[in-house]
Amino acid sequence: MRAASAGAEPAIPGPAGKPFGWTFTAPLYVGSSLNPINSSVIATALVPIAVDLNVAVGATAVLVSSLYLASAVAQPTAGKLAEVLGARRVFLTGIVLVLVGGVVGALGQNLAVLTVSRVLIGLGTSAGFPCAMVMIRRRAGEAGLGRPPGTVLGGLAVAGMATAAVGPPLGGLLVGAAGWRWAFLVNVPVTLIALLMAVRLPKDPPLEPSDSGFARIARRVDLVGIIGFAATMTALVVLLMDLPHLNRAALAVLVVAAVPTARWELRRAEPFFDLRGLTANGALTRTYLRQALTLLGVYSVMFGLTQWMEAAHGLSAVRTGLMLLPMGAVSALLSRPLARRNLVRGPVIASALSMLAGSVGIMLLDSDSPALALVLVPLVFGVTTATTTVGNQTALYQAAPADRIGTASGLFRTFGYLGTITSSVVGGIVFRDGVGDHGLHVLGLVLVVAGVATLLLTVLDRDLMRGGATAVRAVSRRPDSRNPDSRDPARRDPQ
Repeated sequence: MRAASAGAEPAIPGPAGKPFGWTFTAPLYVGSSLNPINSSVIATALVPIAVDLNVAVGATAVLVSSLYLASAVAQPTAGKLAEVLGARRVFLTGIVLVLVGGVVGALGQNLAVLTVSRVLIGLGTSAGFPCAMVMIRRRAGEAGLGRPPGTVLGGLAVAGMATAAVGPPLGGLLVGAAGWRWAFLVNVPVTLIALLMAVRLPKDPPLEPSDSGFARIARRVDLVGIIGFAATMTALVVLLMDLPHLNRAALAVLVVAAVPTARWELRRAEPFFDLRGLTANGALTRTYLRQALTLLGVYSVMFGLTQWMEAAHGLSAVRTGLMLLPMGAVSALLSRPLARRNLVRGPVIASALSMLAGSVGIMLLDSDSPALALVLVPLVFGVTTATTTVGNQTALYQAAPADRIGTASGLFRTFGYLGTITSSVVGGIVFRDGVGDHGLHVLGLVLVVAGVATLLLTVLDRDLMRGGATAVRAVSRRPDSRNPDSRDPARRDPQ
């Protein structure tokens, strides 16, 4: 590997003209927005679905948890497949799965079919973000860029958490105007547009003969590790979703799956879930934890506060969704200009502080609070959404080894989903005796604790306080001949 001079990387021949034109970035943004939108758009459709299908409202929670579970497992898996088989191939396959899932959900006549639809949507949408990060990282390497492409990452930030905040108002409008089936059917036109744009993405290099064949591919992607990870995550999610009751069966499966999986991964030279890498790469691990804690707060607002608005104030699904619209607007407006500067320290501190402020605001709300107060609290969390996405996403880009950016990006989303799942668990516990002011105030207190933990995790991080995220440049164990970017990880961009 050719040594880089101080302050610059070796130039790598790359695409002529602008490496990140709209024909390249637009399909990545659309594909990456599918998962967060589908995660949140269902919120205002749960009650109408229960009424129409004549099932208990609580039973429709499976439509939320099934997508969370599918996404938590599929995100790093899609990233690993993108690294091995080609990001464009996996990206296009994911979009097709979302299209199929949308059609199945729109035509579904019972809860079981809708659950299958949500699983298909979860699997398909999981390809968007990790595949986008692989293609962006590779493109930056081909263009010889020594800094993270901040503008492009900012676009991903808008397409990610910012669009998640648009989900509830969008869902409220669709459900209110056309019925709950449009919470599924909306995927059809969006995926068709995404497919038309994505076919213009640069083609993946042809697979080498050594990469063909199921057995060889299974070894390269660490199929055994993926299966063990899937079993472990499934048991963990089921355990979390059943709290405060202890699901002993899920706990037993968790232990039985996690222990041998950990032993297997520790023995492999190129594991799917790199436990040693996470231990050595503290910057990456702390990024995952910050993301999980912050999304606990953001999604508690999206779901818990939404529930409380409808129950305590008697707001319709449409009005409740519109109350959260400023949250998405603030996220979108802040994300791109912040990301353009490649900042980490400032945004993650602002994220923790705004989460604390918004959590205190939740504790001050009651059933007599004016509409302005109901808008201001989500507005504060809009700042949290933008800053956590920008700061942690840039930290991820800097800290992840270049040849494992797909898997690392998938795990980044997995940790986010653990925070999201925990938010639904907390909401179920605090509102178990009814959705009222007391439960809302307990929820606010829990989020204050999470906000303090996020702030401590940030200000006590010596690497961040020295001026930027430590980008641990783990040298690839085996350079990927099909990915020139894996040879020279990008240099840390000083704050």
